[in-house]
Amino acid sequence: MDSIDTYFPYSEYRPGQRHMLEVAAEVARTGGVAMIDAPTGSGKSSVVASLLAEKKSRKIVVAVRTVSQLTTFIRELELVKRKQPQIKTVYLVGKKSMCPLGGEGDIYRRCEGVKAFSNSLMRDRADKGALTPAKDPFIIQQIRRMDKEHPLLCPYYIASKMFVPAESMGVKMVPSTALRNKADRVIQNPVPPRELTEFCGEICPYELMMQAARNTDVVILNYHHLFNRDIREQLYANLGVESQDVMLLIDEAHNCGDVITGIESVTLVESDLEQASRELSGMAKRHKGAEAVRHVLPRLTEFIRGLANSVEAEDWFDPAIFDRMIVRESLYKDMDEIVDDLMGMAEMIREKNIKGGEFRETAIERLTEFLLRLSNSATDPAFLTLYRRDESGITLEVRSIDPAASLTEVCGSHHCCILISGTLSPVESFRKYYFGNANVTTLSLPNAFPKENRLIACANDITTAYSMRQNKDNTNRIAGYIRAFSALKGNRAIYFPSYQILESYAELTSRDIRGKRIYIEPRDTAEANAALAEFLALPSRRESGVMFAVVGGKWSEGLDYRGEMLAGAMVIGLPLAPFNRVRKMMIEYYRHKFGAEGEFLCYTLPAVNRSLQALGRVLRTPEDRGVLVLGEKRFLEQRVRTALPPWMQAEMIVCDYTQFREVLAQWKQ
Repeated sequence: MDSIDTYFPYSEYRPGQRHMLEVAAEVARTGGVAMIDAPTGSGKSSVVASLLAEKKSRKIVVAVRTVSQLTTFIRELELVKRKQPQIKTVYLVGKKSMCPLGGEGDIYRRCEGVKAFSNSLMRDRADKGALTPAKDPFIIQQIRRMDKEHPLLCPYYIASKMFVPAESMGVKMVPSTALRNKADRVIQNPVPPRELTEFCGEICPYELMMQAARNTDVVILNYHHLFNRDIREQLYANLGVESQDVMLLIDEAHNCGDVITGIESVTLVESDLEQASRELSGMAKRHKGAEAVRHVLPRLTEFIRGLANSVEAEDWFDPAIFDRMIVRESLYKDMDEIVDDLMGMAEMIREKNIKGGEFRETAIERLTEFLLRLSNSATDPAFLTLYRRDESGITLEVRSIDPAASLTEVCGSHHCCILISGTLSPVESFRKYYFGNANVTTLSLPNAFPKENRLIACANDITTAYSMRQNKDNTNRIAGYIRAFSALKGNRAIYFPSYQILESYAELTSRDIRGKRIYIEPRDTAEANAALAEFLALPSRRESGVMFAVVGGKWSEGLDYRGEMLAGAMVIGLPLAPFNRVRKMMIEYYRHKFGAEGEFLCYTLPAVNRSLQALGRVLRTPEDRGVLVLGEKRFLEQRVRTALPPWMQAEMIVCDYTQFREVLAQWKQ
């Protein structure tokens, strides 16, 4: 057994860090699952040293959600390699980020299709003696003639392959010399994701990184590689590993639940039905069920249009009533018969489209998946049938509301799984939410940063609770808190539960904020990125600004505002999800599962976590100084307050508006 010290790349351990690594090493040694709540500055990315110490012949997979987290582990492992040069690492990001091939449609389907065509052509030419496909004149000619918008061949994939004599007879396909050479180079000298396409040149970036990953100790990949079952199984098959031989490290694990339920949820809109009808019309002669299904679609359209009169932005619909309405007066006895016909047609049209170089997901496939999930939801309370109404119309959804079964399956199928985050607080609540009563090791570390560098305040006289939103005194007090907080030196961020509340208070207070630039989070992603970059650059120009943003939005998670980029953050309100019938049904589900604590786990805990994520943008290094404000009296309620990290509970200054101004006046800026 190697020592953790063998792979720990720093000269000394931070407070609590050695204990954290020992806990992780024990779980890695014996197998099982661990959840570690380690605030920013705890050095949690060094948990990878524990896995390396207990690795033996296993492969280590690190799952991250964002490119910034990917970069963190690339940097951490580069430091490890300075101490242990034999360690080999590589990363895999999604094909959408790596694929240089043009064309439309689903990236994974397009890749699957062009690879199949390319393989067929390459094998045929190899049998005729063309062992280097990228140099074969016939293949080159076919690539030149290809419709770039509807590609049937991938020149990058073709350049990644070659043929050699097989052991018995004929030839076999192997990675090209160019691909192997570049794969070796990328292992020795990692290439940043933004430079990968240029580095690969004529070689397929995904094939290159996959080739490298087969020969490395550590693979860093994104959440969807891990939590999408189909992608995970294909990935592990390509890597030549079984999940029980993989040690898994999941970063920013507070996001696991939302990612998994998002993957498992499906939607349907009226335009899908219109397109499905056209597709079915073209299949009438080839599949006897096409017309029968097509005659069902008007009732589906009628159902959707009937929901347009609802005053609710989101509500539940009864799947039993849906079934009866759709099957009524049709040629089918039940929904299962419709789904069976659709599944046959979906496969038929998918194969036809791929042969024609069309890689978009068909409306028939979307309809099939939706009706299948809806049918299954009748016996699985972890899925809710609902609709959402907005400016674009009505969206039907079969929503997954419980990630536990999938997360338990993923983590339990690996040799070990370590989940780490700076906001898994309280860790025992997350353990129950993610794994129920399963045996999971948990650890929570204190904040390692100097107390004197932070001020934590909580208002006891303001709230964004719905019952108080029209109260003028409450509104004026909130505005007063915002003005007082904004007057502090440096960049400030103020987070709100929704765009509506944000826009209301931005209009009320922004004109009173003097000497600072005002930035209001746009709903458009491109605009948001540009505005954020401008805001973060202000200190370098000796300017400062105030950011009005949404909790859980584009400016509140996964971003690293180091140094003077952000000197303070305030959360106005407790960002609970809208309390409607869908939310009530979720709460009932979790109450049935966990008793009285169920409502806290599915409703209150996510709101607290989103708040902590927003506040966590401020103090990113031991040298950072900042003010953290909880602008909501509900944070002082016993169950909510105990969900805050212990260090925050201990240091929190409870105050009213007058006291808040006095506290800020005493803060040494």
